[in-house]
Amino acid sequence: MAATITLPSYQAERIGAQIAEGETIRSARPHALTDAITNYCPGCTHGIVNRLVAEVIDELGIEGKTVGIAPVGCSVMCYDFFNCDMIEAAHGRAPAVATGVKRVHPDNVVFSYQGDGDLASIGTAETVHAATRGEKITVIFINNAIYGMTGGQMAPTSLPNQVTQTSPYGRDVSKAGYPVRICELLSTLDGVAYVERVTCDSTAHIRAAKKAIKKAFQTQIDGLGYSLVEVVATCPTNWGMTPQDAFAWLRENMLPYYPLGVYKDVVADGFASAAEAALERAKDCPIAQQGRGE
Repeated sequence: MAATITLPSYQAERIGAQIAEGETIRSARPHALTDAITNYCPGCTHGIVNRLVAEVIDELGIEGKTVGIAPVGCSVMCYDFFNCDMIEAAHGRAPAVATGVKRVHPDNVVFSYQGDGDLASIGTAETVHAATRGEKITVIFINNAIYGMTGGQMAPTSLPNQVTQTSPYGRDVSKAGYPVRICELLSTLDGVAYVERVTCDSTAHIRAAKKAIKKAFQTQIDGLGYSLVEVVATCPTNWGMTPQDAFAWLRENMLPYYPLGVYKDVVADGFASAAEAALERAKDCPIAQQGRGE
């Protein structure tokens, strides 16, 4: 009896010889994802997103020219989980490192993988300026509204009245300010080509998240500008919830505050790139139009 393979062709070709007669194979680890045991807590969605990134790398056939930048935080060891070249960055500096790699090796595909403490707190300046410069990099941003690795402190993305280790009575916006909405913020910058917010609380949303990640990578490959995908995620450990309750809390509280959707897509808006969209936005500014069409 022949083996039954229900895998994408890029996986079937790679593992076909390993499948025994009579076996039915319905799922396989992406080649871009190593077989290392992850350090993520039970119920954490980092593992799902790691796999989605690896699947996209496989599908685009770019593993050999991809460079990932690992952050500081719960995913600090993601350099162990991806088969592509990886670089560890200091806390918050991943966009700066990614910028350097991409400028030295413009034909490589460069992505950073960052949490909210890394990207939206200590790394805010690097994030904003890499985006406004239109650096042709891709950022995968995990927003679980808390500092996970260091014990559950309030993050820039923690919700109003959310209880954390450093806001035991809830985030008081009169003292701590309001949460930072990264997609909304970056979508206003001229160097940004594509920004979308997704989540991984259901099969449908996981599929949508993968589609967004693939589009973000393709945006970079096509040289259109900066791209970012924000994943609204859970942290069952530091939220003090079961994984099931954490997903319910995410749907009830996080998604209303951080709505899913595309926040900027210059191609969908009819432009060839972020640079072309920026010129159009500044059409009434004579000095900004110097050199246009050259």
